[in-house]
Amino acid sequence: MQFIGVLLDGIAYASLLFIISAGLSITMGLMQFANLAHGAFAMVGGYACVYGMNALGIPYLAMLPLAFLIAGVFGLVLELALYRRLYEASHLTQVLFTVGVLNVSAASAVFLFGAGSQPIHLPPYLQGQISFLDANISTFRLFTVVLVVAMAVVLASIVQLTRFGAQLRCAVDNRRAAIGMGINVDRLMTIAFTFGSALAGLGGALGVQLLGLDPSFAFKYLVYFLLVVVVGGAGSFVGPLLAALIVGILDTASRYYAPETGSFTLYLLMVALLVMFPNGLYGRAR
Repeated sequence: MQFIGVLLDGIAYASLLFIISAGLSITMGLMQFANLAHGAFAMVGGYACVYGMNALGIPYLAMLPLAFLIAGVFGLVLELALYRRLYEASHLTQVLFTVGVLNVSAASAVFLFGAGSQPIHLPPYLQGQISFLDANISTFRLFTVVLVVAMAVVLASIVQLTRFGAQLRCAVDNRRAAIGMGINVDRLMTIAFTFGSALAGLGGALGVQLLGLDPSFAFKYLVYFLLVVVVGGAGSFVGPLLAALIVGILDTASRYYAPETGSFTLYLLMVALLVMFPNGLYGRAR
């Protein structure tokens, strides 16, 4: 396969990793909450998209914002009912709780939709390929990259240019100081958790075609989401974006050019980056 095609496939893969992991970055950076169940919200968005299209006949482009909203509402309910009760708990307790959420979500998916992979049929205008620099590029992959780039610009604008973003950055840097300045950190955490869950749901809906969707989705890609956040630096967007590009492009290239190595090359590079940047590519020492 042409190098440019592999590169663009890697960028499309990286785009999905970033949009799903962006919320996890804020969860771990702002709340200091070890949320290993973040992939479950992506799975909610994916199943919502599949059910809406296959059972209700809703168009794909209409299901993307609906998946965003459904995953956000799901995250809001869980945050208010369960997550906030464990914000002050030990990380071990948080890990055990979120692993339990993962198992419940997987079992629920099997009960509601079966154990097999879920099919999805893209509209004709997102099928086919486009020729670019002697390479054939999937129209859907190009659509995914453009959409995620637009979302990344919106996220960066919110974080850097709005009052909410200033409060969020303040809370990430020093939660105690933010409380002392009168910022309602609990409400901020609820909004950030809900928005992060919604982003994961959007990524899950986009990822049905490229990543596949079955009840093991949240377990299967958990390590990739964590790699993006930990290597990029929890509490930021720029770091996870860079990490997602590294993970996505390297993982895709290794599958095409050195499939016999599996994920060895990827994990070796991640270990090297963590040794050189213990707080992540864009993280800060605490």
